[in-house]
Amino acid sequence: MIPDETNFFDEIGVGAMLYQDAINVRCSRRTYLPKLIDYGDINKLRSLIDEYNQKACLNMQLVIDNGDAFNGLLKSYGMFKGVKNYIGMIENKNDAHSQEKLGYYGELIVLQATGMRLGTCWVAGTFDRKSCPFKLVEHESIACVITFGSVPSERTMKEKLIYSMTHRKTKTAEELYEADTPVPSWFKSGITAVQKAPSAVNRQPVTFTYKNDVVTASVKDIAISDMAIDLGIAKLHFELGAGGGVWGWGNGASLNRRM
Repeated sequence: MIPDETNFFDEIGVGAMLYQDAINVRCSRRTYLPKLIDYGDINKLRSLIDEYNQKACLNMQLVIDNGDAFNGLLKSYGMFKGVKNYIGMIENKNDAHSQEKLGYYGELIVLQATGMRLGTCWVAGTFDRKSCPFKLVEHESIACVITFGSVPSERTMKEKLIYSMTHRKTKTAEELYEADTPVPSWFKSGITAVQKAPSAVNRQPVTFTYKNDVVTASVKDIAISDMAIDLGIAKLHFELGAGGGVWGWGNGASLNRRM
């Protein structure tokens, strides 16, 4: 279960921004400024990563001031500029729910970084995996990374162009769920938050089902690359929008709203 949004951001020292505020203002940023990140913010992110790694048996790894994986046109295909800091989403092939957990906890870190006024972006393909300084064991691989850092106050023209080229039209709320009865207001709020969740090329593959007062979340083609990550991200957004709960891991798992 996520920290209490009424006080969490104050606890880590980023002001009054709540999770819902972070959901509303978060957007993918691909141009980063050379400005150094506050040392205190780096320590907060490192502490969060350590906490979630331990909680979910993950191996997310923090990279600071090393842009080797993004330097040069051939590595980032011109999609990014100024990347120096990122988080490695390391998949454990021995854990069937590893990618889903990475999506859930990675997006939680994204929203917390947004609360620190940092720009972020989930990146699956436009970086050089061989240049990443991650420490991996035999059963691990790099699923993706999350870039972060100081960004211009407004999207650059290049960012706007990339967004228009890669971003599909956002699905309506009705396209994101199935129900056998009229849905309650908390469910609608959860779906609204899901509409603002990042996913690969904004494909929004997760369908939420409301039947017999039980909510489940699933994707049709879970084996397709990054689908499980998208599932974890969408589950987190729904949970935050709906006002809490605890998800089971797995495709088609349900949300327990008894807290």
